[in-house]
Amino acid sequence: MPASGLSAAALAARLSALGLTPRVEEHPWHTSVEAELPDSLSTETWREVLDAVALADRFGLLATSMNGRTLWAAVRRTAPTTGDVGGPGHQR
Repeated sequence: MPASGLSAAALAARLSALGLTPRVEEHPWHTSVEAELPDSLSTETWREVLDAVALADRFGLLATSMNGRTLWAAVRRTAPTTGDVGGPGHQR
């Protein structure tokens, strides 16, 4: 598992321990973790949620009156150290 997957897995595990249901999704450049937040969270739980997303490279909160609140976090994938790091068409 790449380093980003380990960090995303750790983040998802911490959110699960707080009673949230995280979704982890792999993307070409990052791994995302999202979780729906209940309408009310205690101050202590909010602190723990913020401590958990501090593992991510970026995070935020999407809040709408129609869909509630979704916490999101993104962990960058590590760059490959060998192989075709330039991608297709890269001239050496």
